[in-house]
Amino acid sequence: MKLKIPPVLVMFVFAALMLLLDRFLPVGEYHFLGRIYLATACAVGGLAICTIAIFQFLKAGTTSDPTAPSAATRLVTHGIYKYSRNPMYLSMLLLLLALGLKLGNAFNTVTAAFYVAYMNKFQIFPEETALTILFGKEYQQYLLRVRRWF
Repeated sequence: MKLKIPPVLVMFVFAALMLLLDRFLPVGEYHFLGRIYLATACAVGGLAICTIAIFQFLKAGTTSDPTAPSAATRLVTHGIYKYSRNPMYLSMLLLLLALGLKLGNAFNTVTAAFYVAYMNKFQIFPEETALTILFGKEYQQYLLRVRRWF
């Protein structure tokens, strides 16, 4: 892979950007009934999805290091990976959405969309290329069966 930035670091950079936008952008504030409950649900869901995804990698005995997909020894396609090819990145998106909801600034939703675009281009596409080389037709069939995010 060309870029070796750990995705969790990317998430923290986007979270910092969200905090800066909330602090210094004088427009875009919103409030609605249940906003904090929705933020909590996103955060809890994100943490649960990440925990399940990591556990499945550990159980399969393969690497969960996203900067070295060529080190994978096994293709994980069961459990949560039957529904999302990237549940760990989905969990990070949910955490960013939770933060955005908590902050109550509409521009943070746009920031979360940029996170998705960044991850697709610089993390997921290179990973998919590496995994296609590593697992061939089995991975290509998986790509056809399971959506990238959700």
